[in-house]
Formats: sequence, structure tokens, C-alpha cells
Amino acid sequence: MQNPIILDDFLDYLETIKGTSPNTAKEYYYDLKTFFKFLKIRYASEQANVEFEDIDISDVNIEFIRKVNIQDLYAFMSFLDKKKNNRNSTRSRKVASIRSFFKYLTDKVNLLEKNPAAQLEFPKIESRHPIYLTLDQALNLLKIVSQNTNEYFRKRDYCIITLFLNCGLRLSELASIDVDSFNGKDTLTVIGKGNKERTVFLNESCVSSIKNYLQIRPVVANEKALFLSKRKQRLSNRAIQHMIDKYLEKSGLDPTIYSTHKLRHTAATLMYKYGNVDIRALQEILGHESVSTTQIYTHIDDERLRKAVNSNPLSEISVEDIEQLKDIDITNNNQDDDINNNIKNKKNKTDKKSK
Repeated sequence: MQNPIILDDFLDYLETIKGTSPNTAKEYYYDLKTFFKFLKIRYASEQANVEFEDIDISDVNIEFIRKVNIQDLYAFMSFLDKKKNNRNSTRSRKVASIRSFFKYLTDKVNLLEKNPAAQLEFPKIESRHPIYLTLDQALNLLKIVSQNTNEYFRKRDYCIITLFLNCGLRLSELASIDVDSFNGKDTLTVIGKGNKERTVFLNESCVSSIKNYLQIRPVVANEKALFLSKRKQRLSNRAIQHMIDKYLEKSGLDPTIYSTHKLRHTAATLMYKYGNVDIRALQEILGHESVSTTQIYTHIDDERLRKAVNSNPLSEISVEDIEQLKDIDITNNNQDDDINNNIKNKKNKTDKKSK
């Protein structure tokens, strides 16, 4: 089924002028196709018995788009929520697609005088803690990979999973790695979100696994991809995800819960939990534009929070302890030492009883 010219022109603008990555452009494409099909139903320009996926949008043009108002946009959000069961995060992405499309029509090509999406709000995103592997689960996953009897797949797959678990790469970033992306020492160059190039620093484990893999990687003319399939072509995103799913299942983890993105969460979590990594440094490592995206990892270390609260010198003081204290003279600085000693003595007695 043919795309509307107005949609193709917008996608061309995204990729050639704005430098939007193909993956992001594809998301915009599907979001706007869904939006146009909804409008065809809402404006009753499509027969009611036609399946949603079969609705023809090839005739959508600027005259059709000029009819769109804010009520249509709110109705589309309701449709996504109630009919498509889209989560807030999914609807938020569609809002971004629609706002970008109408901004292009209004500000860039001047086909609209007024932007109907200018006041369209983003849905409130539910705050959820990241799902990640524990240190033991991560080690077990690597152990399962290391037991693959095929040398090529063992070294290739071990390298891929090591990079996910140590560097927190996105799936698209890992798939984009070329042989010459590795400087031979301790850095990789990857293409991140928004088609932006960024440098990834490698630890000893990553460098070792890359070098081990390069020793057995086939030399293929005109194929610069680091990770190759059986057909000696660049591994696709889907192939990498399928490979990860296989190892997750073998290690006793549910691949419907865990994924390559959960390995990224794992890397960030382990760095934050065990490495005392500054939140700004973690932001740079993960390639987040906003530190607010990175802050989800500051809520994961419950044990650290417990220790922080329990380190308060008042943490073990009861009402009875307070009642036994002498009248406190706040002008007597030396009295603080006496109080501290009482607290320490109480803590020591408590520790001995627990032993």
C-alpha cells in the first residue's frame, strides 16, 4: 500500500536534514500511519467493516490534515489507551511523533498556518524501577555462554554479552560496531541515539573478549561489521536479541522479562551499586541526554539506603534512653562527647547481645 506523499516528505526531512536515525524515523512512520488510519475512521471516510490494518491512507494530503484539531488529537490518545491498550510511555512517543510532524508542516514547509498539536501534552510517565540481573545472575549468564562448544559462536557471543554487561550499550549501538570502531586499546566508537557518535571506554574484560574474538573473526571483503552472522554478514538487531534470548533461557531466566535492554540496565546498576559511580559519569557512560533519565538507577540500592539511615547516631535511641539522659545543657559543648559515649556503649551492648 502506497504511503501519502506528505508522510514520505516528512520522513525524508527527518533523515536527510535533521539526521534522525533510521530506527527513530521508522518509529515516526508507524506512529503517523496509525494516526492517519484513526483519522480516516473518525472522519467516517473509511468503511466500518474494514480491518484497521487494511485502511488505505494513500489519499491523505494537506487538505485532509488541515481538518485536524486538538479534539481529534485527544480522541486519538483515548483510542490508543482504550482500544490499543498503549502504555503511557508508548503514547508519549506517539505524542512526540505527532508534535514533530505538525511542527514540520507549520514551521518548516509552511503548509499550515496554525499548529493543532502545539498544546498537546505528554502523558504522565509512570516511574518504574529498572529490571536487571543480579551480579550472580550476570556471572551465570557468562558461564553459560562460555560453555558453547562452537568456538566461533562462543567467542563472538561472549564478547557481545560482555559488552552489554560492562558498557551498558543499546542494542542498536552494539549492532552498529565496526572492526575499526575499536582503537585496539581501550575505546570503542558507537552510533548512539539520534545518530550521534560517542566514545565508549572499555575495561580489561571487554578488551580481552574483543581481542579473543578478533583472532577467529573471518576476514570478509567489503564487510566492516565487527559481529558477523553465519552468512558472514552484519548481525541484525533481531538476530542479536534472539541469541541473547537463547542464553537467557539456558541460564534459567525468562526471556519475556529480560532482554538486551535489561542487560543495559544491569550494567548501569552494577556500576552504580558496586563502583560508587557519580550519576553524571553514569549519564555519560549510558549516553543519556538528560540526567533525569539516569536517575532511575539511584533508587535501586535499598541496602545502601538502609545503611545510610542506620548510620544516623540517633538510629538506636529509644524513648527510655532519652528519659535516662540528664538534663541537657546546650551551651556545654563537652556534653556532646558524653552523649556520644552513651550511644556507643548502648550500641556495643546491643551488638554483644545479637552475637
